[in-house]
Amino acid sequence: MNNRRNFIKQTLSAVALASLTGFETYAKKAMTIEKHNFKLLYAPHFGMFKNSAGDDLFDQLQFMSDVGFKALEDNGMMARPVETQKKIGETMAKLGMKMGVFVVDGGDNWKTSLASGKSEFKENFLKTCRAAVEVAKRTNAKWMTVVPGFYERKLPIGIQTANVIDAYRRACDIFEPHGLTMVMEPLSDTPDLFLRNSDQSYLICKAVNSPACKILFDMWHMQRNEGQMTHNMDLVWEEIAYFQIGDEPGRKEPTTGEVNYRHLFKHIHEKSKANHQEFILGMEHGNMFPGKEGEQKLIQAYVEMDTF
Repeated sequence: MNNRRNFIKQTLSAVALASLTGFETYAKKAMTIEKHNFKLLYAPHFGMFKNSAGDDLFDQLQFMSDVGFKALEDNGMMARPVETQKKIGETMAKLGMKMGVFVVDGGDNWKTSLASGKSEFKENFLKTCRAAVEVAKRTNAKWMTVVPGFYERKLPIGIQTANVIDAYRRACDIFEPHGLTMVMEPLSDTPDLFLRNSDQSYLICKAVNSPACKILFDMWHMQRNEGQMTHNMDLVWEEIAYFQIGDEPGRKEPTTGEVNYRHLFKHIHEKSKANHQEFILGMEHGNMFPGKEGEQKLIQAYVEMDTF
């Protein structure tokens, strides 16, 4: 009975939104969609459901909302036209969705080494941070991803760490007055990357000492780099502001690899509820299976892992 009520309610809301926003084409597709009441704010990205919703970004947003997802993340938001950014922000507000992270992208972030202390890297980073403030305003975003880039192997690790801290303190001077938070992401893609572990990120957050500098705890990267995720998560919890998801191996949706995401989601849900917190969990992974059927399998994987 509850599913039937959700189905009827979702059909009516889709038709109503179509009349308001011009999603007539998508409203016809929405007739067969079941809406799920997820416990956590899982955030898909554009392209994840293009076989079900089509290529139009706003049809995709509508589909995400109709399925029950209440957030979006878009790493490439800064590269989108200003008018598209504004429309994304406006559409998400109408749908009651929250904006997750986008990347503070000033070029090839991996090779731009803040650890080097070189002024040209730092100034480009800060210039991009200032541009990111305007993007955040247009899209109602609160969080943006930052990475310090590669090691500078000619410098001692302590000097590199100090250089990153200095750059992040200056970035906080840009973000903090606007109530925005940059979330630093330890990565596993190559051993040449400076930021790789949660405790290292925690140390930098404590040294920067600003509400505008926190940790993005990407569970795919952390499984690859350090494991013991609930333990390490708890150790750095007070500095975490955002989570991302990906199963290992393969970096696909939960249930396709070795990570026990039901346990992790339950842990995050219970701990955040106890601390009166709310986190967005970015679905920064690929689809394991192709086509509409694969997209439905992805949705069902989240329904299954959200059951606790």
